[in-house]
This record gives sequence, structure tokens and C-alpha cells, in this order.
Amino acid sequence: MKVYINRKVRSGPYGGGNLFVKAFHEIAPKIAGVEVLIDPTMNINPDIILCAGLENESPQEIGVEQALMYKTYVKPDVKLVLRVNENDVRKGTSHMDTALVTISEHIDSTVFVSKWLQEYFADKGWKCPNQTVIHNGVDKEIFKAQPKLDNGKLNIVAHHWSDNYLKGADIYEKLDELVGEHPDKFAFTYIGRHQCNFKNTKVIRPLHGKALGEELGKHDVYVSASRFDPGPNHVLEALACGMPTYVHEDGGGAVEFAGVPCTYKNWYQLEQILNATHSLGPSVQRHLFPDNSVKLLTWQECIEEYNRFLEATWQGKTSGSHSS
Repeated sequence: MKVYINRKVRSGPYGGGNLFVKAFHEIAPKIAGVEVLIDPTMNINPDIILCAGLENESPQEIGVEQALMYKTYVKPDVKLVLRVNENDVRKGTSHMDTALVTISEHIDSTVFVSKWLQEYFADKGWKCPNQTVIHNGVDKEIFKAQPKLDNGKLNIVAHHWSDNYLKGADIYEKLDELVGEHPDKFAFTYIGRHQCNFKNTKVIRPLHGKALGEELGKHDVYVSASRFDPGPNHVLEALACGMPTYVHEDGGGAVEFAGVPCTYKNWYQLEQILNATHSLGPSVQRHLFPDNSVKLLTWQECIEEYNRFLEATWQGKTSGSHSS
């Protein structure tokens, strides 16, 4: 099975989409019977075109429209598979949902990065019936518990590579105020890009890989304030580090990953959670782990699931909706 994926790896601290592309390029070629193609001229005669993004971001990539033209005029039997990790509501845009739903009528299979996103697009009128849900993986050798800071405070952490306000700036600014009011009880570290007005927060430049895992794992509690997030890798990474991980009830895929018992609906509720956690003391906090609901996949397991679905698509064995 010859697979062309329409994304190249970008180096540096980027989001879950880039992590997936990196893992696919590294792992898929090692699976028996799989050849990953990299020639964007499409002289490579692929069996599958896996679209991990709508547009081409460089001359070495093709967009979905080019893939559709190739299928229509060059190789009608090529299978088009779309990995969906976007929507309008997550960024406050107005064009993405319509574009994706329109394309859904012309593809062979769909991979959604969360059940929440699958249901979101079902309500929008998704046309492609062959679909599955595959969560992103996480590198458990990198993201794991680390020796704690042991500074007598409840050490809270969050991280994002995007500075979009819907990543949760309103809540993170409240956390900053809480630290200012109770510097003896709480500390907040924010890793990544932001547009927040921080005064009491330790801000660290965007990190990725081992450096990110080592920094995250030192903390006691993780807070995600992201809204309508399709499949947030930051939550998967926090869970892999063994931290109690609390997410906003409007977090989209974040709720699916962390579990409903680990949600808060507003700042007042989150402040109550943090105060209660602080009162338990460090010896209890380290054994506190809420009933997070997701099964964490390694990247190897994630790409193997993709391979099974791609092979079923290639052989014409997919039918209806599936979930991993």
C-alpha cells in the first residue's frame, strides 16, 4: 500500500497536527507492506492520499483540491482519506466548517481526532459515511512524572503553542490574579505563546519534546482553559505526566480526554478545585489522580490504527462509522 501524506514535518514547538505528521513519517514506513511517498508531483502513483490539512503550506505539499483533481482526472481508483482536526468555533473563524463539509462529499474515508469532533460535524451534515475516531498518540518516554518542585505551594501549569484567545486567556489571567493574592499557596507556570496580561505568572518560551516533558512533569496540577478544542495534545501530554488535569466544560475534545468529573464550568468552580487540592497537602496531592477517561495511545499504537483504517479503505472494506 503506497500512501502519500500531504504534510511535511515542521521543526519546533507546533501543535498536535505536526506531531501526528512527524510520527506518521517515522513509524508508517516501518510497518510491513506500507510505503510512504513524498513526491508532491504525484508521479508516484499512490494507492492512498492522506490529507492532514486542507491547503498546501509549501511547494513540497499538495492541498485537498489538488488531490481531488488528481483523483478525478488521473487516477480515479486512488483513495482520499481526510484527517479532520479543525473547526470554526475553536478559532472564531467562519469558513472552515463549510469547506470541510463540502469536501466530505468527495472523499473515501474520514479520520476524526475525537468523538466530540465527529459529533460536531455530524450536526453540520458530514457526507462521508466511512469514518473513524483515532486519538493522537503521546510519547510516554518523554511525558511522564518528574521529581516535584517541593516549594510548599500548589504548582499549576498550562501550555499552548498557539496564542489564540480561545485557548483560555480569560482563565489563565484569573490564575495569574490568584497567585498574586496568595503567593504563599499557589504558583502558575505558562509555557508557550500567549496574549495574556500576566503579572505573577512564570512564563516560559514554547518548548517541545524532552524539554517540555521535563518541565511539565515537575508540576502538581494541570489546567486547560481551551474552548472547543478538536483533539488537544496538551491534555494528552498532561495526563501522561500523571498530573490531575482539569479542563473547561466547553473544552470539546479536552472533556473527552480528561473526563467529565474533571471539568469546571467557570473560574469560581476552578478556584474551589484548586483551593481544595492545596488543602490536601503534597503527600496526598501526589497520589491524587482523577478518573480521566481516555486510554492514552503511544504514537506507535496511533499510527498502527491509522494503518489498519487506511488498508481497509484501500481494500474497500470500510462501511459506516467506526470508533477506535
